[in-house]
Amino acid sequence: MNLRDKNILVVGLARTGVSVARFLAGRGALVTVTDMKSEAALADHMAALAGIPIKWELGRHSDATFTGSDLVVVSPGVPMDLPQLESARQAGIEIISEIELASRFITAPLVAITGTNGKTTTTTLAGEIFKANGYRTFVGGNIGNPLIELIESGEPIDQVVAEISSFQLEWITSFHPQVAALLNLSEDHLDRYASFQEYIDAKLRIFENQTQEDFAVINRDDTLVWKYAQNLKAQLFPFSRKQELDEGIFHTDDVICFRHNGHEEYFPTAAIRLEGVHNLENIMAALACALLLGCRADETFETVQSFEALHHRMEFVRQVRGVNYYEDSKATNVGSVEKALESFDNITLIAGGKDKGGSYAPLEQLVRERVRHLVLIGEAADRMAAELGQLTDTHRAASLEEAVKMAAAITKQGGTVLMSPACSSFDMFRDYEERAQRFIAAVKAL
Repeated sequence: MNLRDKNILVVGLARTGVSVARFLAGRGALVTVTDMKSEAALADHMAALAGIPIKWELGRHSDATFTGSDLVVVSPGVPMDLPQLESARQAGIEIISEIELASRFITAPLVAITGTNGKTTTTTLAGEIFKANGYRTFVGGNIGNPLIELIESGEPIDQVVAEISSFQLEWITSFHPQVAALLNLSEDHLDRYASFQEYIDAKLRIFENQTQEDFAVINRDDTLVWKYAQNLKAQLFPFSRKQELDEGIFHTDDVICFRHNGHEEYFPTAAIRLEGVHNLENIMAALACALLLGCRADETFETVQSFEALHHRMEFVRQVRGVNYYEDSKATNVGSVEKALESFDNITLIAGGKDKGGSYAPLEQLVRERVRHLVLIGEAADRMAAELGQLTDTHRAASLEEAVKMAAAITKQGGTVLMSPACSSFDMFRDYEERAQRFIAAVKAL
């Protein structure tokens, strides 16, 4: 792909935009960066590009800038329905995402992992497995480093493992992973997508350019995932924690079994540190991605055994007076909370935050069966109370700190206090990490 002297527009100057702009300029492109934020708001990002010849269009988007470009590269946070993008599309300008740009330069095998929940744990674990097997491995995408930074670095790489979001898949054309995994599908980002179906369609694009030589790692237990998997061109390789599979990877009697082309490998789960049913699924997906691309069973399982939970994903905080406290701030949608509730009994659930537009109905049975007390916070409290409040003992708290004190007062010995919000954090906190730290501090202050 020849970029020299091409007029290329980068839309959005967050971390991905900075990396893309630097890469393009390094390849001789004439780079313009546009962002609706002001120069003052973008000062740190602009400083990262100091000394690089870039034209800036800040605080606005101009139709003429978009339609006058040879190529437009869109950062993940930029909505597809931006009017200027539509103008460029109608003018016949090629519009691509950062992962599409990077993929045109990647020569190593690519594992791409998506889903509503579990992406980061699965991607991180798969990357560690490849490294333990001796592969020079780049792990990035929607976590850590943008894929384009691999190309910019010029480092020799044997394997690429990437977490991929629905936003990143919106503007692909030839993005082609040798192994693509879809972990699960539940309502999310309905503040961006017009419908759940639109969100699903974006996720499914991860398989769009695969062939019969490639693998699609699929959650057999997720009804929606399995439904849409039937039309894929790649070889289906399912994982399941509920049923035995003739071909695939599954859990039964405290053992994970990998079956492929008549060959079997067994991995006992007793020594695995990762807790929760959701992590059992993440482990099987990571194992499948790695073993299908030649990783050895012994080195692979040693890595799985020693791997521990990532921060803010069902992380144990401490025990106070016989009650265990878990922080699950990354659970910003209903599907993630479902998996958390399946992992415990006798729960005091702290939930709420900024509503994302999906239904809370999928939680009804689990709340009825497993949640003894429900403590609600944030903007979504009224709606969550209306949909779930009648199912269990329900309380309101004005702050997260008050919610923790309330939970401590009403939870009996042997119970679990779980902060798993089902909402984003932006009504009360900077991000989910700040929400997590505030919860941890409140628990430690008990």
